[in-house]
Amino acid sequence: MTERSEGMRLPFPGGVGGRPPQAARMTTLPRHRAAAAARPHWTVRAGGVLADLRGRPSWLVAVTVACVGVPSGGDGGDGTGVQVTAGDVASVVLVAAAALLVATRRTAPPRRALWAFAPAAAAFGVTTVASTDIASSMSGFVRDVQIFVLVPLAVVLLVRDRRDLGIVFGSVLGLGLGEALYGISQSLSGTGASIGGENVRAVGTFGAADVMAMSIVVGFACLVLTAFALVAPRYGAAAVPAALAGLGVLALALLLALSRGSWIALAAAVALMLLVFDRWLAVKAAVCCAALGLVALGLLGGGEVVQRSASIVSSVNAPDQSVSDRYNLWAAAGRIWTDHPVTGVGVKNFPAYRDAYAGIELSSGSETDDPVNGYRRQPLLSPHDEYLLILSEQGVVGFAGFAGLLGAILWGLWTRRDVRDPFWLIGAAFMTFLLVNFLYADMGGPTCVLTGVLLGAAARRAFGLAPDRATAPDRAAVPDRAAVPDRASAPDRPGGTRG
Repeated sequence: MTERSEGMRLPFPGGVGGRPPQAARMTTLPRHRAAAAARPHWTVRAGGVLADLRGRPSWLVAVTVACVGVPSGGDGGDGTGVQVTAGDVASVVLVAAAALLVATRRTAPPRRALWAFAPAAAAFGVTTVASTDIASSMSGFVRDVQIFVLVPLAVVLLVRDRRDLGIVFGSVLGLGLGEALYGISQSLSGTGASIGGENVRAVGTFGAADVMAMSIVVGFACLVLTAFALVAPRYGAAAVPAALAGLGVLALALLLALSRGSWIALAAAVALMLLVFDRWLAVKAAVCCAALGLVALGLLGGGEVVQRSASIVSSVNAPDQSVSDRYNLWAAAGRIWTDHPVTGVGVKNFPAYRDAYAGIELSSGSETDDPVNGYRRQPLLSPHDEYLLILSEQGVVGFAGFAGLLGAILWGLWTRRDVRDPFWLIGAAFMTFLLVNFLYADMGGPTCVLTGVLLGAAARRAFGLAPDRATAPDRAAVPDRAAVPDRASAPDRPGGTRG
């Protein structure tokens, strides 16, 4: 009878507990792990959280996202379209942290990222140098490089694996839910922005000076939560009702924001997400949304939500003043580009050429009013179309750099597509939202930094993620080479073959 059948273990000379010396060395805890095991449980957990904060610079991205919602306390700019917010300040720290990691060789940008962002930065520089007023274009050049190059590239460098992406998208969802709840309270209490003589428009912490900002933030959060709602069954029975409840809050806030552009862009992005995930689910969701729309129509009657929805259809043959101004601005931008096709008139120079190229039907500005900022008249500083804005101010050179950047991200998402991955769904839906929204809106206000962050997150998913560090093999748990018996000197396996 052998020792194995008796359940006995013979002691080995020099061994511990009946194991050979090599096995003893393999199971001995490192000194710092033994000390951690001796500490109370709560101190070990707190230390793990702090270590996670130090080891994951993606938390800096989350802080930057949170700073987007900090009220600027200003009037939306200095009259030239320049506005510095808490999000801008946080983005400077974000870019500095990424630069430090690159300088200390703790990270390096993917080669594909350089091919995507470098041409865009070069194109922005060329069009600024060729501007008809270089001094006024410098602030626009800095803004373009910040939003389309530096912030996204910093996110690519600081976000390494799926857990980092989860941190970033979680912060976007948290910001969106917070703004949604505050916007709903504004609408119900009559402290929102004025529309139709009533202060019922939800604007969140951004105020009437940035009337579109809250709808953009809530729209991005809605994309994040929709993607995770599609995979929520993986996480238990309570995950689906929680996701649907959150989507209900976000949807209500979007309705009360009365932003027609955000409704259209979000509908296109969500439709794409549902179609690629499950076509039958997309059909059922469309039917449910139509039914809910009819119910809302019956409950709201002729309220502002219904009137704004109806104005989308009437904008073709009977546009209101806002839509009419937009048509005139589009025409003016097209004429400017026709006269300056290569490098445009320079960033931030559209207002200087606007009146010379626009018709007499164009109004002098838009009006905003809320209990916090009061009544203000906002100048029309852009054509409200990002594509026409770039063509008129930067010509085909700037547009080529911009299109190359977006094209590189879209191509990366296509080549690494995974319709069951919520992070891929968010990246694809965000790019769809952006491309559609740019047809009738442009970059501006405090949400620019948030757009840059999400552009970087989409680029990180497009250019490839590193394996999760949480699931990667723990190097400390792998025995050193000296502790592993040489396979060549190991005894023969049963059957007489050598290992």
